[in-house]
Amino acid sequence: MSRPMTDASNRDTGGAEICAALDLGTNSCRLLIARPRGPGDPRGGNFRVINTFSRIVRLGEGLDDSGVLSADAMGRTVDALKVCAERLARFGVTKSRCVATAACRKAANGDEFLQRVLDETGLHLEVISGEEEGRLAIEGCAPLLDARYKYGLVLDIGGGSTELVWVKMDAAGKRVAGWSSMPFGVVTFAEEYGGDRVPEAVYERMVAAAAGAVEPFEREHKVREQIDRGAVQMLGTSGTVTTLVACHKGLKRYDRRRVDGVWIGRRDIHALSRKLAAMNCEERAADPCIGPGRADLVVAGCAILEGIGRAWPCPRLRVADRGLREGMVNLLMHEEVA
Repeated sequence: MSRPMTDASNRDTGGAEICAALDLGTNSCRLLIARPRGPGDPRGGNFRVINTFSRIVRLGEGLDDSGVLSADAMGRTVDALKVCAERLARFGVTKSRCVATAACRKAANGDEFLQRVLDETGLHLEVISGEEEGRLAIEGCAPLLDARYKYGLVLDIGGGSTELVWVKMDAAGKRVAGWSSMPFGVVTFAEEYGGDRVPEAVYERMVAAAAGAVEPFEREHKVREQIDRGAVQMLGTSGTVTTLVACHKGLKRYDRRRVDGVWIGRRDIHALSRKLAAMNCEERAADPCIGPGRADLVVAGCAILEGIGRAWPCPRLRVADRGLREGMVNLLMHEEVA
């Protein structure tokens, strides 16, 4: 939950709250520090980003086979969290929320890990449900949902789980009408199917597995029927979709401003996904928007995205380089101060 963390020697808040959101996932550790924008600020938006941090930690490495977080994975993650704790203090954060997702939900030794994090970093990690994960993602990326559509389908492909959120949009606003958390993500698929050069038959098995997994959600919400009516906007928020768009654009280095809010066609997703699957890890790592940290995971993410697209064939996908952290910051800034 949120708690004050201050450092008077480094603090220059001008009286405004400094809010931070930390998201510890199965694959990465990400921090966002921000302050509210003043009234009438011409740049728009609810907040101004002060600092960010992101590191691939692979907390969930081997978790599906062992049922526990490994010593190496916990060590890497604690090292990253120490950096986060230092930044919370250095930037004078006054309100924060630090959450952990699928890996800590699944691990038999999750509670021991949380206690170690508290002892070594001072950070209180809150393990949230997949439903809360989806709610926070919607809070962060809602501005990219176009109210001209009747429904929004939001996909969050994580390291150890994939969240689906069905959003109803009308004159009253945007509300969550359905939610599901599927127990697989880029790390779990890569470990099960392989992450180097992926044969076409193996890639097809991944796509089919993802497509089949969404059928209960389809039966409940009749998503395909609404897609056929042109009433659905599909929105993706995850490293998979942002990486795909950056590669599709041929960016020499990742640039959020050229990715966030961009649309990509289903055919382009298919062509690029198959191209990446045919490469080996070294070839993928040479792409500046993939790099060595994602080279063995990106194909699994592509297969999950293609599987969802096969079940629900929206002609194009909008990409959000925003989500859970931005949602937490928005909510922190609107909290009543205790």
